[in-house]
Parts: sequence; C-alpha cells; structure tokens
Amino acid sequence: MKLLLATRSAHKAAEVRRILAAAEEAALVLHPPRLQLVGLDEAGIPGSRAEDDLERFDTFEENAAAKAEWFAALSGIPTVADDSGLEVDALGGRPGVRTKRFAPTDAYPDLSRDAANNRHLMRLMEGVPPSRRGARYVCVASLAVPGGAAALAPASFRGEAPGSVLESGRGSGGFGYDPIILAVPTDRTYAELTPEEKDQRSHRGQAFRALARHLARGL
Repeated sequence: MKLLLATRSAHKAAEVRRILAAAEEAALVLHPPRLQLVGLDEAGIPGSRAEDDLERFDTFEENAAAKAEWFAALSGIPTVADDSGLEVDALGGRPGVRTKRFAPTDAYPDLSRDAANNRHLMRLMEGVPPSRRGARYVCVASLAVPGGAAALAPASFRGEAPGSVLESGRGSGGFGYDPIILAVPTDRTYAELTPEEKDQRSHRGQAFRALARHLARGL
C-alpha cells in the first residue's frame, strides 16, 4: 500500500515514519499489504508557492484536509497530511493554527524560527502563574484518496497531548516548542523524552496510530 506523506518538514516526516513503523510492528496495520510511505521528494513533487496558501483556514481539520486533497490530486496516490500546533489556555487557544508562524517575522532576526517562537511565547507568558500555564498539543491527520467520492471527504484523525508552558527551556530532543512544554503528568519536557516515549504520549502519535487502525481496515 503506497501512501504519500505530504510534509516538507524533515522532523515531522521522521516522527511519522517512526510512529507508523511501530504501528506495523504492533500489528495495527495488517499484512499484507505492507505500508510503503513515500515522501514528497521521493514522489518527485517540487515545492511551489501554491503550497503556502494551503494552510489558510482557522481549524486544524480544514488545513490538514486542504493539504491532503492538494497533494493527492497532484500525485494520483492516497495521501496523508497533518496540521498540528499548540493551544495555550492563558492565550485563549493561541497560537493554534498559527503555531509555526507565531513570532512576528521581524521581532527576533537573529533566531531560528523555532527559537523565535519559543522566545515569543515565553515573553507573552511572563507573569502568568503556574496554575494558568496549561496547554495542549493538537494534531489532525487527514487522508485523501484521489478519484471518486472519497476524494471529496478526507478522513480525519485527531490527537491531543496535555502540557504546561515553562519559563525556560529544557532538553535537546524533539523540535518546535518541545523544550518549553512540560509533558503532563511527567516532570519532563517533550524535549527530554526519548523518541519512543514522545511517540506514545504525543498528539502526532495518537493521530497517526488512529490513521494506522483505519488503514488496517482498508481504504
């Protein structure tokens, strides 16, 4: 079973491949057929400016579906795409779908995108007491099958993982906001978890294991 993974993020692609490989080993995906995960580069799909407009919606579900449908039509093969982000209680659910582009582009010119986002979030959370620093990671994985009615209604799988925003970063694993988000109910950040521990707890792990169970029943 060939499945296109529609992401340009090497970090995200590595996590998804690891999660789905573990799901296969746990017999969540039945044999045969064995899942053959194909990246955008492997499929010969170059980046384009049109991709930047796909994440224009206000919900994770809409953004994930838009990406899955776009790349399924482009490639002609079943495609999975996800949209994920961080929702912080004290910020009314922000950054949400704007998680990747949360920090103002000109506010932290000497920092990488991840570092700028972390710095910006910590700045906004200054003075917020521990009892109000709750947050959650959210991931929605969307599966689109080209052709026929299935292409009009992508299947979506949602995962959520609780957390708490710290005042400073800890750990060197993971990516994005992982160093400053405590993996509740542990006393470690998501960046301090092993990859296997993170996959078991994470929003992406939950969403893609649900996808794996769906694939086990057949497209």
